[in-house]
Amino acid sequence: MAVPQQLRCYYFNVSRGFHLHFLELLKKVTHSSQQALGLHLSGFQANRDLICSAIWVLREEWKPALLAFKWSCHGNDEKVCNLMIWVLATHGKFSTAWCIIRDMHRSSLSTRQAMLIMIDRYASANNSAKAIQTFNFMDKNVEEDEEFMLVNKKLFHLDTEGFNIILNGWCNITKDIYEAKKNATSYSYMISCFSKEGNLFDSLRLYDQMKKRGWIPGIEIYNSLVYVLTHENCLKEALRTIDKLKEQGLQPGSVTFNSMILSLCEAGKLAEARIIFNSMVEENVSPTTETYHAFFEGTDYQGTLEFLTRMKDSGLGPSKDSFVIILAKFLKLKQPVNAPKFWTEMKTYDVLPSCVHYRIMVEGLVTCRWFIKARGFYEEMISNGCSADPMLNRLFQEEVLGSGDKGKQNHLMPKTMSSMFSSTSF
Repeated sequence: MAVPQQLRCYYFNVSRGFHLHFLELLKKVTHSSQQALGLHLSGFQANRDLICSAIWVLREEWKPALLAFKWSCHGNDEKVCNLMIWVLATHGKFSTAWCIIRDMHRSSLSTRQAMLIMIDRYASANNSAKAIQTFNFMDKNVEEDEEFMLVNKKLFHLDTEGFNIILNGWCNITKDIYEAKKNATSYSYMISCFSKEGNLFDSLRLYDQMKKRGWIPGIEIYNSLVYVLTHENCLKEALRTIDKLKEQGLQPGSVTFNSMILSLCEAGKLAEARIIFNSMVEENVSPTTETYHAFFEGTDYQGTLEFLTRMKDSGLGPSKDSFVIILAKFLKLKQPVNAPKFWTEMKTYDVLPSCVHYRIMVEGLVTCRWFIKARGFYEEMISNGCSADPMLNRLFQEEVLGSGDKGKQNHLMPKTMSSMFSSTSF
């Protein structure tokens, strides 16, 4: 787990005095409410440092950590609360974390750091939409809170308790939220989230606000801007952004160039993607696996062969994942003639097909109505030790048996399936 610097420094210091007996008791009673109650009534004393240390040591196990937090009513300590919120949110227990934020406000504690932690954890969990909504919520007035939360209830995926906690808690702490958003770290998180969502306007708006506040953007922010500008068909502006980051004494890396190449390949702008690739090499930035995989997603048959060779020459592969991308691409494009060719290429690169590769081939070939070829791959898959796939069985049944030519059905169905359906009337 990546721990915020403020929490890491503080809790490494206090953890040296940790009481092992307390830790053992917490783990023992975690799953028994009766034992936990008995321990609480026993008068066992746990001071602030002991609670902090317990939460830190138990950060991989949120339930005993939460029990330690609730011990001796240490929920009125801002740093203890922030650490517990981080642990809970890291484990995806966002509703419980909101409970602590609500209680912090009721105890007149600052929720500023807690809010930054929540945004960070949403972003780390790839819940960009939730992070964005949380950030946007900072600007909402109290009168708008209920409507806002009702509109976004599906987005937050909270249970009833968690939904009400956020609604009730946020309605009371808008002044703390306003302060929380005035932080360079939160801007960095949110620009990243907005860029991933393709939201160019808000990405640039927050970037401009950062500059007005005197904060100097780091390479991560520039990478986000380069991505969203390229994604939204503003390639010239993306290139100007690279010039701008150089003026700031920063150097574009593989992430910077990959963000452009990925967007261009997704949009089918392969000529522009090649130009960026050449610029990448000219600036002595080594292409990565992600670089080549981006081209595999977008290039045609000859281009795929070219980048397979480039990837091998660079010493990066290709790998099994590379061929998963390639096979899936051609079958999705309804080009089944190319998929078996790259199946043969796998052997050239000493890549052994896995069950995943077989399933991609069978599903794709059946969808393309190459039933005989699909049958061969399915039977080879089973003979190589892969288990039968119920989904593929259903797909064969729907596509082959639904073709209308009953005379060919047994011929087209894999042997492992034909006997299964031979007695079925259609």
